[in-house]
Amino acid sequence: MYFYQPSKGHGLPHDPFNAIIGPRPIGWISSRAPDGVLNLAPYSFFNAFNYRPPIIGFASTGWKDSVRNIAETGEFVWNLATRPLAEAMNITSTTLPPSVDEFALAGLTPEPSTVVGVPRVAESPVAMECIKIDIIRLKSAAGDPVDSWLTLGEVVGVHIDEALLKDGVYDTAAAFPILRAGGVGGYAQISPEVMFEMVRPDARR
Repeated sequence: MYFYQPSKGHGLPHDPFNAIIGPRPIGWISSRAPDGVLNLAPYSFFNAFNYRPPIIGFASTGWKDSVRNIAETGEFVWNLATRPLAEAMNITSTTLPPSVDEFALAGLTPEPSTVVGVPRVAESPVAMECIKIDIIRLKSAAGDPVDSWLTLGEVVGVHIDEALLKDGVYDTAAAFPILRAGGVGGYAQISPEVMFEMVRPDARR
């Protein structure tokens, strides 16, 4: 077994941490600055945290435009990144001045949301409108603050392409979602042939 202590370095060509914890869902987050400028950026530290109310969140290394916008307006939208949208999503990962609209840069369409004032990506088959719950600065086990911010939001509206609802059940693989797999540019794709079903033991009762 290869062993290392992160505080002393990993000694490898590339940090394996985010490749081991993967693939991870992509938090493709749209937000709006108080002056109206749109922002769209992907975050690889993203997941769901609660059913009722539904809560999702993402962590940003550094106080980036998305976090600042959400802190100031209290709203954001998560958009599903799919294989057909992978290149556009990658374009929106570019570090740019706050004045640049990543929707326009990537050739994507801002579609008005229903509940919040932030648009969703019209080309994405799934989007979740969110209201900010909290923005938490992360810290080490010793209590030292780190330059990473966890943004949590309550989902207040969900948009789903009806083609993804099979007999009323959402078909995960049919959307061909992409996930971050670590390394310099590793991604994974979910497709129908990689799916399998396994029911929890207590669900059979």
